Amino acid sequence: MSNSRFAINEKSGDRFKANMLYITHSMYEGDWSSKLHSHYYTEIFYVIRGDGKFYVENEVFDIGEDDLIIVNPFVSHTEMGIPDHDLEYIVLGIENLEFLNNTDKGDYNYTRLNYYEYKHEVLFYLKTLLIEAQNKDEGYELVCQSLLEVLIINMIRRAKVALKPKKSASANKDCEFIEKYIDAHFKDNIDLNTLSKVSYMNKYHLVHSFTKFKGISPMQYLQKKRIEEAKTLLATTDLTMSEIGNVLGFSSSSYFAQAFKKNMKKSPAQYRKECNRK
Repeated sequence: MSNSRFAINEKSGDRFKANMLYITHSMYEGDWSSKLHSHYYTEIFYVIRGDGKFYVENEVFDIGEDDLIIVNPFVSHTEMGIPDHDLEYIVLGIENLEFLNNTDKGDYNYTRLNYYEYKHEVLFYLKTLLIEAQNKDEGYELVCQSLLEVLIINMIRRAKVALKPKKSASANKDCEFIEKYIDAHFKDNIDLNTLSKVSYMNKYHLVHSFTKFKGISPMQYLQKKRIEEAKTLLATTDLTMSEIGNVLGFSSSSYFAQAFKKNMKKSPAQYRKECNRK
């Protein structure tokens, strides 16, 4: 009989403070165009198959299968497909962590690696993260955090990257942009997909961050802006309820009346009547 025993240090290092904000699976099929944008957190792109281009500030380079690109916080970037070429990739948003290149002396904007030799390891973690985040079974948050930490360790082992804990500067920059966008476009047809597209934020993360920032969800904030404008129009114009609802982007006059009454505890007609008495 042979027996091998390996001791594990009680503490081999602090656990990562990194927090996974979101994971997305995307497919470019000639129907998407993106613009340079940045985030307060780090993004990791992994190309599952196909090829395309990646823009980082003033640099442009080709990307292909098993390429992994790490973009640090506040670095302008975007991915682009090539006409007649598919591009399938996974993106991770991670806060409180940025990456350094061991060959550099200081901070840097991005790094590009290729994990062809270790693709089965990386894809296992990424695809399991996708399944856990999608199904949301009991304890999925802990599973996702643990998988993220293992993935990061794997990346350190397989490539010349180091970790630098970085406290999240603030989600306020993105949330302030969303707030200003709603202030300027609240009369337009806006939904979460619209806000996600213009802010380049995952919808779940967008709602979570904005709600924490303002105390209400982005769609509640949108409706609040519309109701405030409706109060002004009811008090100062002769527009009909249908016209006001249409001007403010409500899908119907009945929905406008319902939303107004829910917020003001009175109908638009009652509110106008009270204003005319003053």
